[in-house]
Amino acid sequence: MTARLPHTLRADALDNRERILDAARAVFAREGLDVPMREVARRAGVAPATLYRRFPTKEMLVTEAFAEQMYACRAVVDEGLADPDPWHGFCLVIEKMCELNARDGGFTAALTSRFPHAVDFEARREYALRSIAELARRAKEAGRLRPDFALDDVILVLMANSGIQASSPTGKITASRRFAALAIQAFHANPEASPLPPVARLTPPASVSSG
Repeated sequence: MTARLPHTLRADALDNRERILDAARAVFAREGLDVPMREVARRAGVAPATLYRRFPTKEMLVTEAFAEQMYACRAVVDEGLADPDPWHGFCLVIEKMCELNARDGGFTAALTSRFPHAVDFEARREYALRSIAELARRAKEAGRLRPDFALDDVILVLMANSGIQASSPTGKITASRRFAALAIQAFHANPEASPLPPVARLTPPASVSSG
């Protein structure tokens, strides 16, 4: 009985950590990174002291919660850079980053926020942005990407993509793919009226009270 106790405590601690991270991903994706730490603890079903013991700062919680997303982002940009056709690689990055964002709304918030004390996370973030800029430079040189494109345009697309509301997760991904196709057409140096992906059923915005 005594010999098993430390193992039980370690299992409980691991369970609490995963519950905190799951809750953080969900709440940050829906409501942004400004959600108070105590609210994350409440949704995770743990005491605030337990959360702060695992993650003493908001920065530590956010960067740990979205570590996997940043690894996925790196994989996407590396795939784009490896494509011998820079325009095709650029389009692939836009499409897959929009889909990542549709699957996890906190992805864009993590990508566009600065975490100066989280050195590894910040390095992955900067790598992703530099890689997209390099891919854009190649696509411009190939004459496929419009010359006035700026890296901030990718951030703008991701922020707009974050606002998509649909009747289901599948519908949101479908809508995101169509939105990415529209954005890619706008980025093309010589836009072509190519077919768009299917239309998704979208959730209408909430009505605004006149009172």
